[in-house]
Amino acid sequence: MPEASARPCILVPGQVEDDASVRLGGGAVRTNLDLLARVRADNPDAVILYKPHPDVVAGLRPGRVPDGAARALADVIVADGDPLAAIARADAVWTITSTLGFEALLRAKPVTCLGVPFYAGWGLTRDLAPVPERRTARPTLAALAHACLIAYPRYVDPASGLPCPPEVIVERLRDGPLAGQRFGHRILSKLQGLMASRAGIWRSSGP
Repeated sequence: MPEASARPCILVPGQVEDDASVRLGGGAVRTNLDLLARVRADNPDAVILYKPHPDVVAGLRPGRVPDGAARALADVIVADGDPLAAIARADAVWTITSTLGFEALLRAKPVTCLGVPFYAGWGLTRDLAPVPERRTARPTLAALAHACLIAYPRYVDPASGLPCPPEVIVERLRDGPLAGQRFGHRILSKLQGLMASRAGIWRSSGP
């Protein structure tokens, strides 16, 4: 992680380029290389902190930026660092549709969106892509967070298998892995990664 300096620091989270949020919610910029190039062009004096997506780093999904190109555009590349630490270090975040932008909003960081993620278009982000006309509401950040994390989702307690309020999930996360659950979750995670790397098998190309 770079030391603090007089130059503004911009965090650029990389994404999986064939992810639905990029395919369907991306604007003119849809690749990590183009994202980095746009951020550098618009912010020539900034310290650019690039964090590649973990699935891309692992070779499971498309979106890798060649090392030479990445180092020519970014000052620091953080492949394995804590994303929350990267947000804390940054003065702002530029993204296509990454949920790291939402995490940055929750931490009072300015966010510029080159696509239209779910948290864009409500007056809380700087939007460089056209946003749906229906997004006329102007919720507070607290109201958006409530809608996304409390009102909309339905949670299941991993201990009982029963529906539960979000407070129970917070307790489970706070208390760590449940006894007897870790192995099954690890197997599920491996299967998800395996299937993600073979999107052509399960994703229809459409008519």
